[in-house]
Amino acid sequence: MSKKTKSFLYNFIGFAIIFFTARYLIATFTHLDGYWLPLTAFVAGTLLAPKFQTVQTKDGEKLFMSWLFIRGFKEIK
Repeated sequence: MSKKTKSFLYNFIGFAIIFFTARYLIATFTHLDGYWLPLTAFVAGTLLAPKFQTVQTKDGEKLFMSWLFIRGFKEIK
């Protein structure tokens, strides 16, 4: 599996976990309904999910992660 594919899958899985968790918590503890519920969960998922990106370096392609709760970038092997 290529690093770009891993990056895409990690981004999707990270967002999906945050989105569904936020959607459940928002539905449970607020009175939002209709389009506001998934829209609010989407914004929360977009802001809180970790971001993965591949970078071409002289040593080859590398996968990096940045997240709101971690300072800087972290290399993923």
